[in-house]
Amino acid sequence: MELKFVDPRALKENPDKARRSKSSPQADALLLATIRAVGIVQPPVVAPDTDGGNGYVIDAGHRRVKQAIAAGLEEIAVLVIERAEDGGAMRSLAETLAHEQLNPVDQWRAIERLVALGWTEEAIAVALALPVRQIRKLRLLANVLPAMLDQMAKGDMPNESQLRTIASASLDEQKEVWKKHKPTKADPQVSWWSVAQGLTRTRMYARDASFGDDLAQAYGIAWVEDLFAPADEDSRYTTDVEAFLGAQQEWMANNLPKRGTIVEAGQWGEPKLPPKASRVYGKPAKSDCTAMYLDRDGKVQSVHYRMPEAKKVKAKDGSGSDAAGTDDTGIVSKQRPDVTRKGIEMIGDYRTDALHEALARAPIEDDTLMTLLVLALAARNISIQSGASDDVYGFARMDRHAVRLVDEDGKLAHDMETLRSAARSALIDALSARENRTDSGIVARIAGAAIGADNFLPNMGTEDFLSCLSRPALEASCKDTPVLPRARVKDTRAALVEHFREGHFVHPSALFAPDKARLSSWLTSNAASGEDDLDDQAEDPEPADNAGGAELADEEPFREAAE
Repeated sequence: MELKFVDPRALKENPDKARRSKSSPQADALLLATIRAVGIVQPPVVAPDTDGGNGYVIDAGHRRVKQAIAAGLEEIAVLVIERAEDGGAMRSLAETLAHEQLNPVDQWRAIERLVALGWTEEAIAVALALPVRQIRKLRLLANVLPAMLDQMAKGDMPNESQLRTIASASLDEQKEVWKKHKPTKADPQVSWWSVAQGLTRTRMYARDASFGDDLAQAYGIAWVEDLFAPADEDSRYTTDVEAFLGAQQEWMANNLPKRGTIVEAGQWGEPKLPPKASRVYGKPAKSDCTAMYLDRDGKVQSVHYRMPEAKKVKAKDGSGSDAAGTDDTGIVSKQRPDVTRKGIEMIGDYRTDALHEALARAPIEDDTLMTLLVLALAARNISIQSGASDDVYGFARMDRHAVRLVDEDGKLAHDMETLRSAARSALIDALSARENRTDSGIVARIAGAAIGADNFLPNMGTEDFLSCLSRPALEASCKDTPVLPRARVKDTRAALVEHFREGHFVHPSALFAPDKARLSSWLTSNAASGEDDLDDQAEDPEPADNAGGAELADEEPFREAAE
């Protein structure tokens, strides 16, 4: 190696240089300004011209030489080295990568040049400190259409997924797609997404195959490794979808379990079970059947299902026999029910109207009214997200409270002590102030304030709760205590914890009394408008001469209940 001073205009460019893509004007301007200010910091590397003469060929530093000429330098320092056996290809690539990362197209071209000079992929990987998989991935660019490579070399690169799709397609397919999506003067950017979409082919992966190598060979399936996929997974695939699905079908036929059958998948990927079959989601019984099918990805899936038992009918002689072994003459025709489905629905409407009328007008004792409220909470059309359990997605089991108030004949039978206990238990399940989906809202706050639930709040003077307070809130908690605020928040908190260790502290924000503004808004938004009463009067008008008598008649049942 020798340091010499030469005229930069006398140096020859290497036709096999590693970086072929043009640098940006901004980068060239920055390098030119640096050379004008301080000169060339790192001398370019040159080698004697092997074609004869006393000239030198640039191995590394083409941009530095070019900008030195632009800066008007008469001579520059260069490092003269001897030519390597590969013509300096590896040295040029390694030094170029050390200065600035090459784009994938330039890296591929440099690697292909090294392979042509006798370098193996493993040797290139060791020299460049790159994984062999990365070298093989870059070599996939050999499968990309040259016109696409030229566009990529300009810096217009697709992402890795799009590049993988393009490289896996044939050149003929790439030509057809490139004709539709190649750049124009009006739109110089390529829509690589559209290019990749036009070349997308369905892939069936080896990791989803249940069959082995014997069936793969029988169906002519050749696995292709996806070098762009993560290295720690089996990325082999085939685009021969028909052969893959055929091998999967044969594997299922050869491996059907007892009581097994092969079914098709529906529109949404669900198995099409036989008619009247019910799917078993839990542990299957010995008599259950197994259905095997292929999902959308071509994977073999299996589900269990249960067929209904064969119905038994009585023969004419009165002996029981299996329906499957009897003639049609032995089957008794199904009788029409006393009330049809429409009649049952009409009865439901009649009952509801009568129940609502009785609740509005009939005399009801206080204990009966409280009992009916507990029963209503246990109704089938009521669902309560209970805060009484740890499962916030569970529902309150109100029936266990209601059954305590009803006898075997369906009549209300209880004493006041049982009623009070059931009502308390029902309210415990129904009301919650937790900050999750079980929150009952402002009614829980009103209920708590009404029964003095503030007296049952625990001591909040603990490290866990006080760490949730801000500095002003923590210092306000020192009021009416001998604790003085400290310079550090954690010192103030520790002093309060020590003070309330044997005492009882409740933060004002934890009290049940609802906020005045929120309470007023709730009362206003839910106040009765009186429209329902007006509608009832309009539907049931009374004669004008008997209006007073009607009013007295309406009030009579409630007067009796009060007495």
